[in-house]
Amino acid sequence: MASQMTVAHCEEMSVMIDNFTFEPAQLTVKVGTTVTWTNRDDIPHTVVSAGKFRSKALDTDDQYSFTFTSAGDYKYFCSLHPHMVGMIRVE
Repeated sequence: MASQMTVAHCEEMSVMIDNFTFEPAQLTVKVGTTVTWTNRDDIPHTVVSAGKFRSKALDTDDQYSFTFTSAGDYKYFCSLHPHMVGMIRVE
């Protein structure tokens, strides 16, 4: 029972990287939420928010997680394919 209560306080959300897109492209989460990006493409991608976070190159099925501790809008992109963009809104 205690572990279920702990999970309720630590939300996790997922973003898939597939076909050169972030899905969902926009996500609204609460402060303290961990977002995990998973690369489903067969080529590498990155997840970069200037001055906030930066993943290594993610190969197929690699994951990158970041916990958002401050409210705000976090725009991010793939540094290898800059047309790939997304945003996390933290409330």
